[in-house]
Amino acid sequence: MIAIPPAASIYVAIQPVDFRNGISGLGKVCRNQFKKDPMDGAIFVFCNKGKKSIKLLVYDGEAFWLLTRRLSRGRLKWWPSTSEIAVKELQMLIMNGNPKGAEFTDDWKKIIR
Repeated sequence: MIAIPPAASIYVAIQPVDFRNGISGLGKVCRNQFKKDPMDGAIFVFCNKGKKSIKLLVYDGEAFWLLTRRLSRGRLKWWPSTSEIAVKELQMLIMNGNPKGAEFTDDWKKIIR
């Protein structure tokens, strides 16, 4: 399990990308599409044309991580319509869920004394 910090910036490529791209190719998408440096610590999320796979590109300060999740059957049930999403939505996306029907607790809970 990969821990995603609650304050992480997450950027999603709305349009599918060519999954023959590796770290360099997806880094170029980050710079051109998002106008962001892929080494700034944000999480960049991509899907392929068939919506059967997602890739995450993350720089941890020392090296890049390129994570791929490919569904064995079916397609992604949901894909964001905006380029920025919350950590909860990314977690649902990775699990092939749909956050539109899910109920979440608040990110911050008030401490009762």
